[in-house]
Amino acid sequence: MFAPVFSPSTAVALDLLGLAQAGPGDRSGSFLEIGCGTGVIAVLSALAGCERVVAADVNPRAVENAALNAARHGVAERVRAVRSDLFSALQQERFDMVFWSSNYVRAPEDYTYRSLHERAYVDPGYRAHRRYLAEAPLLLAPGGRALLHFSSRGDLGELREIARECGRELQVVRSVELVEGEYGDDVVEHLLLEIRADDGAGRG
Repeated sequence: MFAPVFSPSTAVALDLLGLAQAGPGDRSGSFLEIGCGTGVIAVLSALAGCERVVAADVNPRAVENAALNAARHGVAERVRAVRSDLFSALQQERFDMVFWSSNYVRAPEDYTYRSLHERAYVDPGYRAHRRYLAEAPLLLAPGGRALLHFSSRGDLGELREIARECGRELQVVRSVELVEGEYGDDVVEHLLLEIRADDGAGRG
């Protein structure tokens, strides 16, 4: 988990998903958030009308925080917070929407985290992204959507190559540019990508 002063990614994700202005009854169905942190997106999904929401995170403190926030906002009966390394605790469940605001900065395979904070941004060798691209569509109910919040701070070219290797293709659903950086001079594009089966996978 990280404070909003370090990154606008949660606010951007809410905007990309259309949850920033969503009201009661605007959403329905089931929603899975991977890497839920404090549970902001999961809780707002429930408040917008999703009947079943799972907030998953590998960090037990994030899971506890998300559960407390669900209770605080009166949606504990619809939001279940679980500790899960991506989908490790969720293999038998299916969802109308799966979403991850990812740790999009690629590091070398042997990278060692210098702080807990870096885990929210850095994915050595894009190992977690490869797992997400391969496995997220497998947890979808019929007609469901697997979504990924990525950023131009990451390597979109490599992500697309990994998707191809996994038999997936990536389609941009929405994008937004923000000025970020310590001195406010770095334009960053945030992308909402949909992961779909690549109908041309394996063709010569």
